[in-house]
Amino acid sequence: MISERFERLIDIFREAPSAEPPKAIGAFYLFYLRQVWPCFAGLLVVGFLGALIEVALFSYLSTIIDLVNHSRPATIFHEHWPILLWMGAVALVIRPIMIWLHDLLIHQTINPRMTSMIRWQNHRYVLRQSLSFFQGDFAGRIAQRIMQTGNSVRDSAVQLVDAIWHVVIYAVTSLVLFAETDWKLMIPLIVWMVVYVAALRYFVPRVKQRSVVSSEARSKLMGFIVDGYTNIATLKLFAHSALEEQNARETLQDQTEKTQLAGRMITAMDVTLSTMNGALIVTTTGLALWLWSQSLISVGAIALATGLVIRLVNMSGWIMWVVNGIFDNIGTVQDGMKTVSQPLSVQDAPHAQQLTVTQGEIVFDHVRFGYSKERTIIDHLNLTIQPGEKIGLIGSSGAGKSTLVNLLLRMYDVDQGKISIDHQDIAQVTQDSLRSQIGMITQDTSLLHRSIRDNLLYGRPDATEEELATAIIGARADEFVPQLSDNEGRSGLDAQVGERGVKLSGGQRQRIAIARVLLKNAPILIMDEATSALDSEVEAAIQESLESLMSGKTVIAIAHRLSTIARMDRLIVLHQGRIAEQGTHQQLLAHQGIYARLWQRQTGGFVGVDE
Repeated sequence: MISERFERLIDIFREAPSAEPPKAIGAFYLFYLRQVWPCFAGLLVVGFLGALIEVALFSYLSTIIDLVNHSRPATIFHEHWPILLWMGAVALVIRPIMIWLHDLLIHQTINPRMTSMIRWQNHRYVLRQSLSFFQGDFAGRIAQRIMQTGNSVRDSAVQLVDAIWHVVIYAVTSLVLFAETDWKLMIPLIVWMVVYVAALRYFVPRVKQRSVVSSEARSKLMGFIVDGYTNIATLKLFAHSALEEQNARETLQDQTEKTQLAGRMITAMDVTLSTMNGALIVTTTGLALWLWSQSLISVGAIALATGLVIRLVNMSGWIMWVVNGIFDNIGTVQDGMKTVSQPLSVQDAPHAQQLTVTQGEIVFDHVRFGYSKERTIIDHLNLTIQPGEKIGLIGSSGAGKSTLVNLLLRMYDVDQGKISIDHQDIAQVTQDSLRSQIGMITQDTSLLHRSIRDNLLYGRPDATEEELATAIIGARADEFVPQLSDNEGRSGLDAQVGERGVKLSGGQRQRIAIARVLLKNAPILIMDEATSALDSEVEAAIQESLESLMSGKTVIAIAHRLSTIARMDRLIVLHQGRIAEQGTHQQLLAHQGIYARLWQRQTGGFVGVDE
C-alpha cells in the first residue's frame, strides 16, 4: 500500500508548465524540477536526517570506547542502559526507516516516474516540430536525446540532493566534534577541505567540457548507426560494405578518442584525490596519537577522529565521482537541449480556430516561399482552385509542385502572402484541423511499424470493421491482406508491416495508403504520384475507386505521367515557382508551350505505351 502511494506521487502525463522548454541549462532543470518539487523536498529532509544518523554512529563509537575505559564490566549495562538503548534504536530502527524512505522516493517515485514525465513532455513537444526539423537530423540521434535527457536530468538532480547533505553534514559535524575534543584536530581537516574545494574547481569544469564533447560524439555515432540500419536496403544495393565500414570506423574512432580525453581528466582527478586523502589520514591519525600521548584526548577521541577521517576519505571519493557524474549528466542534458529546446518553426496562432470546410475552395494569394533566403522556390504565386475542381500540377523537378502541396498542408509557413481554404487563412487555424480536412496519397508511401489495422485506423480512428473492409476492397488490397503474416504468428489485419512497411511491396504499400485515404474521406484530396508504384493492371482496377474517391472533392494531383492527369478539369504548369501555363489538356496542347513539349516527349516513346 505504501509503495503504491509513492508510485502515484508524480503524474507522468501532466501538462508541461509552458509551451517551449527553456534554453538555459539552469532554467531547463528548474522547468522539470518545479513540477516534482514535493518529492525532492522529501528527499532533502530524508537525506538530512540520514546524514546526521551516519555521523552520530561515529560519535557513538567514541562514546562506547570511553564508557568501556571508565566503567566496570559488571555494571556497564546497569549504569548506562538508557544511552546504549538509544544507540541501538538509532542503528536498528531509525536508520533503516530513513534508508527505506530514501529508497521509496528514489526507486518508486523519482527514478521511474520523473524520467517518464520528462520523456513524455519532450516527445510530445518534438512531435510538434516542423518537417524540416526532422529532415535536418538523424532520427536515431533525436530519439536518443529524448531518451537520455530524462535519465540525465533525473540522475544529476538526485545525485546533487544526495551529495549536498553528506558534504554539509559531514564537514560541519566533523569540525564540531573535533573542536569539542581538541581544536588542533581541526587543522588537517580544514587544510584538506580547502585543497579539496580547489581540486573540484579545477577538475569539474574540465570534466564537464570534455563530457559535453563526448556526449555529442556518442549521439552522432548512434545517429550514424541507426541511419545505416534504417537504410540497410540502400547499403546492400550499392554494395559498398567497405565504404560503410570505413565511415563507421571513423565515427567510432572519433567517439572513442573524445571519451578517452574525458577519461584522462578523470584519471588525473582520481590520483590527486587519493594523494590528498592519504595525507589527511596520516596527519589526522598522527596528530590524534600525539595529543593522546600528551594526555590531551582520550582513546575514544582517537577512534572518533580516525573513524571520521576514514569515512570522510571514502565519502570524498564518492562525492568527487558524484560531482563528475552530475556534470557528465549535465553534458548529456546540454546535448539533448539541442533537440528539445528548439523553438517550433510552425506553430498554431494564439486562439487558432478549427478549420471548417463547407465547399473546398483553395486560394494561394501572392505566395512566396524559399527553404533558404538565397533560393526562392515559390515566387509570388496566385492560384484559385474552385470548390470541387480537380487540377493537375505539372512541371520539371524543382519547379515547386511538392513545395506547393507542403505549404497547403502547412508543413512550412509561407514567407509572404497567404493560403486560404473557404476564406479561412490556414495560418489562423489549428494544424490538426487543417490536416484532418486533407487526404493525401504520396509517391513514397511509408507505413508505421505496426499492424495493417493500426495503419488504416490513422485514416479514421473510430472506423468500424465493416468500414475497414470496405476501404480495403476499394483499394484492391483485399487480394493480399488476408494472406499477410508476421514472424510472431499474427495474420491479416493484425500482421505487422515492418519499419516503414518494408515487409510489403511498393504496390501493396500504395494500396494500403489509398485504403487509408478512402477511410479518411476528407473534402480535399492531394495525390502525389498516387499510382506510380502500381502496375498497369492494378492501376486500372482501382481507377474506379479513385474516381469515386475524387467525387465531390477538391483535388490536387501531381504526376509525371501526364496521361494520368490529362482528364483533370484544369492543368497548372509550374516553372521556377511561377504558373507558366494553365488550362485543359486540349487548350495546353493547342498553346504549343511547355505542356505540349512534355506531352510530345512522353507520347513520342520516352514513357507512354499506355497513352
